[in-house]
Amino acid sequence: MFRSGSFAASHIDAIDDEQVQPNGVDLTLGDVLEQTEPGFVGTDGKTVGERESVGADADDIFRLDTGGYILQYAETIAIPEGHVGFLYPRSTLMRNSCMLNTAVWDAGYEGKGEGLLQVHHPVRLERGARVAQLVLAEASHDDVYDGSYQRERLDE
Repeated sequence: MFRSGSFAASHIDAIDDEQVQPNGVDLTLGDVLEQTEPGFVGTDGKTVGERESVGADADDIFRLDTGGYILQYAETIAIPEGHVGFLYPRSTLMRNSCMLNTAVWDAGYEGKGEGLLQVHHPVRLERGARVAQLVLAEASHDDVYDGSYQRERLDE
């Protein structure tokens, strides 16, 4: 069963009332990065390729051409035990020829996550704009997340 937006909101820091939806919480755009070096995904390890910020203009607007970007969220998420998180793009992204790809957020994860933004037509995104919605579902699990992305970007 999916939990209410107010329940999800109690596990997210730095949100305002407008971000709380009936079934989830809107996450906002923190930064946009481009990967500049190859990464590696192997059977016995992984590395994330070097990245650099695209940089927003003086009005805090990112001007993105077609391509793939790493979108970083501004909020700190803490997926509670007994739950799993799913992140979906807001429909306005799709209506502007963009798609946001994400992964499952396991119970116990805490951090400021990110997703893959696919831009199919040039777009302008303002820092702080609502770009995704996190929903929490009750779930059984054997353990909680303790992987390499635990507490990512919390010391920024």
